Amino acid sequence: MPAISASAPGKIILIGEHAVVYGKPAIAVPVSQVMAKALVTPNITAESGSVWVQAPDIGMDDSLSELPKDNAIAKAITLVFAELGVSRPPSFKLRVTAGIPKAAGMGSGASVSVAIIRAVSGFLGSVLPDETVSDIAFQVEKIHHGTPSGIDNTVVTYQKPVYFVSGQPLELLSIPKPFYLVIGNTGISSSTAAAVGDVRKAWEADKETYEAIFTEVGEIATQARGLIEGGEPEGLGPLMDQNHELLIEMGVSSPELNVLVGAARNSGSLGAKLSGAGRGGNMIALVQKENTVNVAEALMAAGAINTISTLIGHLGELK
Repeated sequence: MPAISASAPGKIILIGEHAVVYGKPAIAVPVSQVMAKALVTPNITAESGSVWVQAPDIGMDDSLSELPKDNAIAKAITLVFAELGVSRPPSFKLRVTAGIPKAAGMGSGASVSVAIIRAVSGFLGSVLPDETVSDIAFQVEKIHHGTPSGIDNTVVTYQKPVYFVSGQPLELLSIPKPFYLVIGNTGISSSTAAAVGDVRKAWEADKETYEAIFTEVGEIATQARGLIEGGEPEGLGPLMDQNHELLIEMGVSSPELNVLVGAARNSGSLGAKLSGAGRGGNMIALVQKENTVNVAEALMAAGAINTISTLIGHLGELK
């Protein structure tokens, strides 16, 4: 059997994190400059059914049978077996690498899962439809995030900008006018499950206040969709600023994120906010093309460990 490889991009949430868990809309876009990759090769010297997993980024070099059942990589593999009705697969080696910052709000877990699902299913002779790939990745996301919204696995699987409402049919966004974002990484790892759990506790303690915040975030996401699909993405800046203030009210920002958001605004960005679970990870800034480098340099000067500049809605992207 031939070797099979697959890759999947990272992602950022443009508008709507946390509120999306409570049924409000959110917008997310893929970031293809960072990718997870999976390579499956036949292992003809091993006995039938043997699966060996290598993930050098996390120091994994083990037999599938020795991995805990709640390990995310093991879960992705075994769910593919279950989907395809495979009880004893041909022996193979799986090597996984991820060039996506972990616990930084860029969908690293979903990206790894999608790459594995596609590589393993391809090796077994099946090309799973996107909907099935996303569903399997969602099951794995529960290990990473506890109560995931489903947005990460969706945007990573389809590799398109999405307008996402949990439980509703997928809506891909049309982007008649591409726009530029600069992503700034605080270098601080943050647990999505912990942040989501803390917001839930706060919501349970004061539902009236938090429902009002979530509703406002949802309204911002709806307005943002209109601007994007109407060819007026420059209008997203103030909406991003508003969304960030609401995320501060939710208690999921951090001093480091606020410093980077302020630096982006002071260096001429049209708007900026944290992206993802918060408490660390990444922030994003909407910029005009000619100001991309200036904003990126300002973020580095303000403490970002790296930046990514990307063009949303176009096949060509910046480095």
